[in-house]
Amino acid sequence: MVAAGAASVALAALALGTSAPAHAGATGSTPIGTFDYDLRGAGVRVPTGCFLTHTIKGSGRRITAQFAGVDCAGLAATFSRFCNWRIDFAYADTDNRTYRTSRGATHPECKGDPLREVRPQTLPRYGKACAKFHVNGRLRAVQCHYITR
Repeated sequence: MVAAGAASVALAALALGTSAPAHAGATGSTPIGTFDYDLRGAGVRVPTGCFLTHTIKGSGRRITAQFAGVDCAGLAATFSRFCNWRIDFAYADTDNRTYRTSRGATHPECKGDPLREVRPQTLPRYGKACAKFHVNGRLRAVQCHYITR
């Protein structure tokens, strides 16, 4: 999945003198900028300090685990609540054409740490897998991982 992760697994296998299937994984975070939104007539402000974190594990096109969630630090951890949120997973080929989107449920409740996980799967193509965080119907952050041979 991630060239660096696969390379370290391959080097470890060579060092041990055995052959093992390459397994890789990656975790990345993208900052969510400050934004305001309306919740039933009341203004809600999300301060700086929150991140969309996306983790993917597997080998080649086989994804054994994938999840994404929001983590906040500092004052943002105390004051950030996300209402009407959802997390989508989108998959694109090497030409950057999206061929599948797994749309998450919209959660009307307010939550400080939204999280979504999807079941294991095998992708039909190499390319990238992205997590997309929406609040109140608007895209707020995207975090992607490239899936390579």
